Amino acid sequence: MSVDTAKVKRAVTGRLLPWFESNRRAMPWRSNRTPYRVWVSEIMLQQTRVDQATPYFNRFVKRFPSLKSLAEAPLQDVLKMWEGLGYYSRARNLHKAAQLVSNDWKGRFPTLEKDILKLPGIGNYTAAAIGSLAFNLDLAVLDGNVIRVLSRLVAFPKDVRSTAAKNELQQLADDLLIHGRAGDCNEALMELGATVCVPRNPNCPACPLARVCLAKKSARPEDYPVKAPKKKVPHIIVGAAVIGNRKGEVLIAQRKIDDMLGGLWEFPGGKQEPGETIQECIVREIKEELGVNIQTGDFLLTVKHAYSHFTMDLHTYRARIVSGRPRPLDCAGYKWVEVSGLREYPYSKADLKIIDKLQSNNP
Repeated sequence: MSVDTAKVKRAVTGRLLPWFESNRRAMPWRSNRTPYRVWVSEIMLQQTRVDQATPYFNRFVKRFPSLKSLAEAPLQDVLKMWEGLGYYSRARNLHKAAQLVSNDWKGRFPTLEKDILKLPGIGNYTAAAIGSLAFNLDLAVLDGNVIRVLSRLVAFPKDVRSTAAKNELQQLADDLLIHGRAGDCNEALMELGATVCVPRNPNCPACPLARVCLAKKSARPEDYPVKAPKKKVPHIIVGAAVIGNRKGEVLIAQRKIDDMLGGLWEFPGGKQEPGETIQECIVREIKEELGVNIQTGDFLLTVKHAYSHFTMDLHTYRARIVSGRPRPLDCAGYKWVEVSGLREYPYSKADLKIIDKLQSNNP
């Protein structure tokens, strides 16, 4: 990769950083900046846009204002505050890391990159972000926004999803870093990617780095970053049961902690197998998960949902137990809950839609 890094670095110092000072967006984690608030915000922003993360961040730090309060909270409370934000392993790792910091670092967030990297849920990008923003360590970040900005600056010709390409771009980010101002430099590049050097229709006339940008010079900035086409994600069909009893309660099951969406509650069910009707799927899954025989009743609703690695149609039916008593055979636990009390527990977005339907029918 042939690029005049000295020239680009002068533009970062002379143009990008002053631009950032004048154009930085107000974000709650940018005020009252502490290692704890930086850490929570960076974990939330790993898979979530700023506008989506902001209300969650505000609620989360109000409920858990310190690392100590987070470490001492039950995991169910943490998952409930994370409910709807997705990628729940982030919440579980955040909770686990808070407990590790409380026990191994006497409640003080580690200040060295090698120690930050030891915490669950933290990789190179997050460690660099926390280190530079909270402790002014000279560490360059490489997130999606920075990858896009750097790729356009140098007209980077390689598929940025490859490990080799990311290593080259990390080296470029390291070379462009302004030592002593790593936090500002990182935030400026991320801000530029989020607001000006956007994926579609970038606002090149407003870009402080336009004079040194090779993609701008080529008049084809949207050609970068180069990405190989994504593989088509699989689609699955899932059945779930809203099992009622004579008291008007419904049965919910808790996912095993190491499973996808671990620790959350759900209406029990599972993936349809070839040759099954959806009702047969539900009957089989409930038997395997809870050890009871059920009879399906009226159709309730279908929830369509997309995850990062698959899409899903979740078909939900009312049901009743015809024999047996529930046992947690393939789940972490179960509860009989009144419909009005369902929201006391944390759920995925798909199950929340089932609750919406149930509660709309039970005002």
